[in-house]
Order: sequence, then structure tokens, then C-alpha cells
Amino acid sequence: MALLKSHKVIYCLGNISPSLGVLSTRNSSWWGGVQMGPPDPILGVTEAFKRDTNPKKMNLGVGAYRDDHGKPFVLSCVRKAEDIITAKNMDKEYLPIGGYGEFSKSCAQLALGADSEVLKSSRNITVQTISGTGSLRIGANFLARFHGGPRDVYLPKPSWGNHTPIFRDAGMQLKAYRYYDPSTCGFDFKGALDDISKMPEQSVIMLHACAHNPTGVDPKPEQWKEISDIVKKRNLLVFFDMAYQGFASGDIDRDAWAVRYFIEQGHNILLSQSFAKNMGLYGERVGGFTVVCNDTEEAKRVESQLKILIRPIYSNPPMNGARIAATILNTPDLRSLWLEEVHFMANRIIRMREQLVAGLKKEGSSHNWQHVIDQIGMFCFTGLKPEQVERLTKEFSVYMTKDGRISMAGVTSGNVGYLAQGIHAVTK
Repeated sequence: MALLKSHKVIYCLGNISPSLGVLSTRNSSWWGGVQMGPPDPILGVTEAFKRDTNPKKMNLGVGAYRDDHGKPFVLSCVRKAEDIITAKNMDKEYLPIGGYGEFSKSCAQLALGADSEVLKSSRNITVQTISGTGSLRIGANFLARFHGGPRDVYLPKPSWGNHTPIFRDAGMQLKAYRYYDPSTCGFDFKGALDDISKMPEQSVIMLHACAHNPTGVDPKPEQWKEISDIVKKRNLLVFFDMAYQGFASGDIDRDAWAVRYFIEQGHNILLSQSFAKNMGLYGERVGGFTVVCNDTEEAKRVESQLKILIRPIYSNPPMNGARIAATILNTPDLRSLWLEEVHFMANRIIRMREQLVAGLKKEGSSHNWQHVIDQIGMFCFTGLKPEQVERLTKEFSVYMTKDGRISMAGVTSGNVGYLAQGIHAVTK
């Protein structure tokens, strides 16, 4: 009877409580406190561009190469490498945690040079990563776990927008050093040296190896030498980001000069590489992360810890892009073709810079636009003010980020005159 009464009570409560439960469920959510995040500034530019119906519209926000017709460009060497890979009828098994060995070896050789003492003495470890972003994040996680110095990472001001969240989300502290001089649209060499000289010892300094993003402003070799000297005096840990080797000047060795010089001067650097721009492998997500160590034994220990970091994040990297890149780098005919094609891409960007300046002069602009030519790589910091950018968008349907950065890859021989006309109109 007691059990029966107890059952009746529970049953009775069961008739009342479900409505309260439904009401409670409807009025709450696991994710009710999640706020809407801010839109990505570059993706926002692209969305606005897509909505525009002006047939002359230009999208100068996206950092991806386009041919002279404004179309995506797949390198011939990539297509040939894909044919070779397909003909081999290879499997799709998992790669090792550190990635495709042939790729990692070739990746390091490309950056450091085939005759590098570091490679000959086997005192580096290079792992395949998910493009440059993944490489930077693995590096940031490695620093957060093992760097014994300050947790400060000094970025050039400005730097690639993704650098900040990558290092911040890994638990590092972000600080900045002077780099770009708005008054000259060039390198603030004096300001950079002054700030670097005051960095606490053992801090991490981020350097763009070539084609600085977003400004296109690079130090000259003599300036790199002075930067190396002062970095060594301050005992700073150098982290190079090299996303544009070959794409900047058209010469893979020239673009890697700073990286190789720093190593020759005794800096045991960290290095991130991307093959998105220089091989057009954007969607394949091909990259590498290198740590230069004191000796082989240290390199083995670092490798073991990198694998431990990678395993719970993505287990192992994707295969296809690494196979393509390795095939190109290790097949003499394809490597020669690639060097021709990357030189062609870089030269097209350089020609568009020259034609834009010529167009501005033709329009009658009295401003000095030499910085457009002097800057290098995919991006150009035009010096346009936010209100000028807004006018350019509203009146000419030319889309770019508010800081005046334009992707020169979006400029073609067919639209460079229109762009010059628009820039002159908002700056005269």
C-alpha cells in the first residue's frame, strides 16, 4: 500500500511538472549567452562586392592571385603534378603525425637552401602543417608550452590580422613594435630599431620574411643586418612568417634572404611557411613549421613534443596538397616550370603597380605614388584614408579594407585605368 501511495504521488506530480519543464526548456538554451561575433572585415568586403550590380566593380580585398582577366589561376606545374600522382594510383592512408616526409624535407630545403649548414647537421625539425595559419598556431602552442622566457610576442605594427588571435588564443601576450610609417608609406626603420632595443630579453619577435602583409613594405638587406644585430644583443627569439617565398620578387632565393641571413648569424629561428600563394594551393592547405635547434639531439626532442601537440588538434595533416608540392619540388622539369610560373605571377603584380602609378600620373594626380612601386608582394598600402576608401566604394564600386590596403592581384590591365581614375577622384 505504501508503494502504491508513493506511486500515486509520483504520478500526480508527473501530471503537473511536464508543463513547467516545457516552459523552462522553451525559455532557456545552452547557448543563450552566446553573442553575435563581429564580421570578418575581408569577408565583409567580399559580401558587399557580390551585392553590387555595377559592371565595373572591383574586389581588391581578397588575398588570392588572379590572372589578367581577373580569374583564379591554377599553375600548369600543379596540373602536371596531379597527373603524375593520379597515374601512380596511390592509396589514401593516414600520413604520419608530422606529415609527408618528402614534403617536409623539400619544404625545409626551399626555405633554408639546399646547402644549409642546418640541414647538413640535421639540427632542424620540420613538420607539415595546415597551411601557414596552422603552422603559426602549432608554433604558438609550442611557445606557450615550452618557451621559458616572457610570454610576450612582439608583432610589427601593423601585422597580418590573424597573427593576433592565433597567438592570443594559444595563451601568449601580444605587443607591438613600430614598423610602418604612414607619413612615407614606407618602413619606419628608426622606430623599429628603437622599439626592438627595448624589448625584454628572451621575448619573441615576429618578422615577415618578405612581402610584409598588409603593407608590402620590406626592410632592405642592410636594414635586415642591423635588425639581426640588435635582436641578437637583446637575446630575442625570432619567429619568421614566410607566406610569399618566390611570389614577392619572383626569386625564391632573394625572398628567403632574411631567413638564411639570420640563421647564418646564429639565430635559432622558428619558421612558418605557406604554399598557398607561391603554388596557388589555397584550398589544399599546405604549409610547414620549422624549429632550428642547437643540435640533432635537441631537434629529436622538439620533434617528439610537436607531435604531441599536433595529435589532439588534427591528428595528422592532409595528403593531397603535400604530394603535389613535393612532386613539383622534387621533379626537375616541374620545379623549373614552377619557378617560371611563380616569376610570371610576381612580375604581373609588379607591372600592375607600375601601370597604376602611370595611370594616376595620366589622370593628373600631383601626389607622390612612388610607394606603390616600392612596396612588394600581393598587397599595397595605398595611404588612402578611411573616408577616401568609403568614397571609392560608393562612387566607383571599388572594394577594399578601410585601412586602404588593396590586393594588387585584383588589378588587371583591363581595370587599372578605372582604378587610377577612382583613386585620383577621391584624393585630388
